[in-house]
Amino acid sequence: MIEIKNIVKEFNKLDENKKKIKILADNDISFEVNEGEVVGLLGPNGAGKTTLLRIIAGIMNPNKGSVKIDDKDYKNNELEIKKMISFLSGNTKLYKELSPIELMTMCGKYYNVDEKELNKRIDSIVKRFSMEKFKNQRIGTLSTGQTQRVGIARCLVHNPKYYIFDEATSGLDIISSKVILDFINEEKKNGKGILYSTHYMEEAENICDRVILLNKGRVIATGTPEEILKKTKTDNLRDAFFALIGDDNNA
Repeated sequence: MIEIKNIVKEFNKLDENKKKIKILADNDISFEVNEGEVVGLLGPNGAGKTTLLRIIAGIMNPNKGSVKIDDKDYKNNELEIKKMISFLSGNTKLYKELSPIELMTMCGKYYNVDEKELNKRIDSIVKRFSMEKFKNQRIGTLSTGQTQRVGIARCLVHNPKYYIFDEATSGLDIISSKVILDFINEEKKNGKGILYSTHYMEEAENICDRVILLNKGRVIATGTPEEILKKTKTDNLRDAFFALIGDDNNA
């Protein structure tokens, strides 16, 4: 289980008078992600999603609060935790001069995957994402959809227990998005825990077991999509979000 407790993240910013002020990107956020579950982190740009996911992935430190993965914290178990998770962002940069095969091989060696097992995994991943035609092509020459498939592929090499996806389908066409969403459903069936951030509310309704709605760094609702729709008396999560923020809709 991924446990997020009372996370607070502050940033310093200069106002128009060049006076230093504090901005709360995330304000007292708590929730959990269980194995075999897809939890959606939803909200507009600037809601605090990316900052929170980077904290959960161990890329940033919170000002307050804690993150535990299978009862382990980053302070004492960073390497062990990193082996249990994979982090994928729509802005993840890949080595353009490498081929997909070379990238997966490099990632597998980084995680000390046995060479024989690594080769088997790479062959399976190439087939799973229909990468045969471009598996030896330079990543810098691939299309956006192909590149995102490679991004997911490198996440699978070390067989993580948890996935953290930040706007993974942003900017992708419908076919490339379907590849990612199908993958998420498959990994859920395999018992993996998945934290999935998106601003596509309709997408989240179809794929998430539970959702956490964020606005201006705060949790404004949590529950199954059905529970939130019932609570707000709306027909979709987009309308539910606006019902929850009321007049505070200039975020």
